[in-house]
Amino acid sequence: MNLRDDPTDPSTWLGRAKSSLALAEQGRRIVGVSLEDLCFHAQQAAEKALKAVCVLHNIAFPKTHSLVRLIDLLEENRVAVPKKVKSADVLSLYAVDTRYPGVSERVSAAEYKKALKIASQVVTWVDGEVSKSRNSK
Repeated sequence: MNLRDDPTDPSTWLGRAKSSLALAEQGRRIVGVSLEDLCFHAQQAAEKALKAVCVLHNIAFPKTHSLVRLIDLLEENRVAVPKKVKSADVLSLYAVDTRYPGVSERVSAAEYKKALKIASQVVTWVDGEVSKSRNSK
């Protein structure tokens, strides 16, 4: 296994979160990419970032796309989750429903911008948490 793919390292999860966020941000520049798909990547960024915090605190997490469940799990384990990170719960919709035609309403440009902002806030918070942990060792 490549060390940068180590699932027991929070930096691995954070790196993948940043990759998903970059896809969500840059995808709009590509002709033919749907906002629904970009919002999926925003959701994935938040999900992977929250899982990085779980790994950081040795919290076992289920295979889930539910950001609410991950946030609840962190709080149950006494991790203080900022209010702006808790707002990521709205991104859970983009994990499944919007990925398939006809299952939900189309994503608007305003919803896409909001999804990007929230995902970025989550990734930024987690980046700080991982950095603090690294610096305290």
